Amino acid sequence: MSRRPRSRSLRTRLLTLVTVTLACVCATLALTTVLAQRASLTGSLDERLDSAAERSVDGAALHPEHPADLAFLHRGGHPEGLLAARLDAAGHIVSAAVVTQDAAPRTLSSAQRTALTGIPADGSVHTRTVPGLGTYRLTALDASGIRVLTGLPMDDLLDTLGRLAETEAVVSAAGLAVAVGACAVVIRRRLRPLGRVAATAADVSRAPLGRGRAAGLPRVPERDTDPGSESGQVGAALNLMIDHVEASLAERRRGEERMRRFLADASHELRTPLASIAGYAELMNRIAPDAAWRRVGAESARMTALVEDLLLLARLDEGRPPQSVEVDLVGVVAEAVRQVRVTAPGHRWQLRLRPDAPAPVTGDDTRLRRLVAGLLANARMHTPPGTTVTVTVESGATHHVVLVQDDGPGIPPALLPTVFDCFTRADASRSRAPGAAGGAGLGLAIAAGITAAHGGRIRADSAPGRTEFTVELPAAAPSWNRTPATPPPAPPAPQSGRQPVRSGKATSAQITLP
Repeated sequence: MSRRPRSRSLRTRLLTLVTVTLACVCATLALTTVLAQRASLTGSLDERLDSAAERSVDGAALHPEHPADLAFLHRGGHPEGLLAARLDAAGHIVSAAVVTQDAAPRTLSSAQRTALTGIPADGSVHTRTVPGLGTYRLTALDASGIRVLTGLPMDDLLDTLGRLAETEAVVSAAGLAVAVGACAVVIRRRLRPLGRVAATAADVSRAPLGRGRAAGLPRVPERDTDPGSESGQVGAALNLMIDHVEASLAERRRGEERMRRFLADASHELRTPLASIAGYAELMNRIAPDAAWRRVGAESARMTALVEDLLLLARLDEGRPPQSVEVDLVGVVAEAVRQVRVTAPGHRWQLRLRPDAPAPVTGDDTRLRRLVAGLLANARMHTPPGTTVTVTVESGATHHVVLVQDDGPGIPPALLPTVFDCFTRADASRSRAPGAAGGAGLGLAIAAGITAAHGGRIRADSAPGRTEFTVELPAAAPSWNRTPATPPPAPPAPQSGRQPVRSGKATSAQITLP
């Protein structure tokens, strides 16, 4: 699998683009200058060459009867390095010499003369390298059968162009370095506001928005919200978005508080009349013990349980820390299994634990008993008689795990992701016939709330023929290493899946209950 190349920052990309652009501009200017200077110097040299060629032809015309005569070179006024040659009718060199300083013209060697062959006598200009003499600009003229080849050296011109190219390279490099440095400073200063905007956005992304805590979110500084610049527009838009986020979360928090207050108030208000109904129903049951009055008592008891569940959910949702006492999960689970075995004799209940390996946790004893009882009640109500329910306690160094397994029909796949939500029931209908089994869909929600309040995690894993609920709770600190109780950190949300987390090595042994 190919890895994506790491993207560079905007500052680096801008600086790279500016550097490449300036380098191209400097190179173009330097090359243009050198080529223009070369054209100018070459043109001047060609004009001098034309003049020297005409004088050479005029000098050779003085003695037309001697086709190899180069006597005109012995006259003064010729520049040093001037090269002259006489050509025959076929264009072959008959004689050739070069003017030297303070000496007579020197005859060219055969190798040097070979380098001059092939130049037509039509007045065109050619460039040849003559061994031992350097580079020459050459032209040949034909004046009434008198053919003379003339050349001037280009070494001075090439030296001038070389020095010009070096100067242009040094000046361009220095100018490019200064320009790139200035651009780097300017880009860094101009992108500084955008960096502050990005830092603010990163701080906002780290805020616990999912928990509804959005008060005091950082803002982009006022100086970075100028609408006249692009970074200022981004900063102003980010501040406006943060304002909307805070307002939305504040409104949601107020709505949740109103709902929790409603549940708590409704529960408190309903407890008194429900208690009165239960009392009168008991009185009537004693006076007229018929089925109708017994049904009134049963329904009032059911309503009372529902209100108690709503009140417990409201208190759990408020995030109040549970009582901090040491509770042994082994004893809690064993007692819960004994009780449910009496109330549900149609199921086979198995308990796997080691009495000599306690599983102490820190929390509320009453709520932990409610947690285990809720899981067992869920297995009892949603599995047919004859189902085997196995409860296991696994002790670990940092966590203790309670597993409730059954071989019943399992949880429907569509219901599994929301099994810990309030009022989740396999039967979507809310109608209930008198005496029908089943709950209001609050048992697992209460179990998840109690687990979360104790800093633990609860998971559900289900398939036809096997359903498992896993509760993981932090182990109590050793007595020599305990600190004063503090509110537990916000635990992760309940999860459902096929990978229950277990801590520590399972140490279990089956116990037969009496």
